Amino acid sequence: MTEKTQREHADSLERWAKQGKEGLPPIHAATVILLRDGGSGLETLMLRRNSKIVFGGMWVFPGGRLDDDDWRRAPDRDELAASRVAAAREAMEECALAVDPEEMVPFSHWTPPPVTPKRFLTWFFAARARDGEVTIDDGEIKESEWLSPRAALERQAAKEIELAPPTFVTLSDLAAHDTVDDALSAASAREPERFATRIGVVEGQGPVAMWHGDHGYESGDPLVAGPRHRLTMVKGGPWTYERTR
Repeated sequence: MTEKTQREHADSLERWAKQGKEGLPPIHAATVILLRDGGSGLETLMLRRNSKIVFGGMWVFPGGRLDDDDWRRAPDRDELAASRVAAAREAMEECALAVDPEEMVPFSHWTPPPVTPKRFLTWFFAARARDGEVTIDDGEIKESEWLSPRAALERQAAKEIELAPPTFVTLSDLAAHDTVDDALSAASAREPERFATRIGVVEGQGPVAMWHGDHGYESGDPLVAGPRHRLTMVKGGPWTYERTR
């Protein structure tokens, strides 16, 4: 990814926020964060999407939208169960790794702001990766790599890879853990956090994604003083995730 690509992404977020036009109806989706204990400690599988599809060029966790069969296979068409099925299916399709839906730990849920043109209501799950060779199709997925969360964030800061805000925040959370057991234990011990994103703009700086607990969240004004829970996406500069505990 080039600096220009990341700047264009920030420009798009800023433009959508300023226009305030509601996007298309949201689509249910699911993602699985595959974890392993590697040479650099905790590692997660990252995939680079084809630049010509949704989230093109970004490095993501395996995942995608729920299809009709995912809903049919879920007991009572339960959303969480259908999302588990979808995440496991996508992992097999995108990287050829088998994941038991029942072994997935609900990690978080993400709701994009209404102004986003394409909105995906996405469950994030975490799971220990089984042994197996990662295989990609070189179509929808162009590259794959096991990365420590810190390494992924450092590469994004160096403008070597592009991340979506939910991926950035998830990696920031995972960076606090050293092993798969530690990360899964922490996720299992808490309720999955729900992030309903609101985008504000700081003129001359760039878009700011805000979540619950941020003092500017209700008004949508990122300049309001007070506690912070936000990702500041400086155009052409480093991203900063702040959370007041």
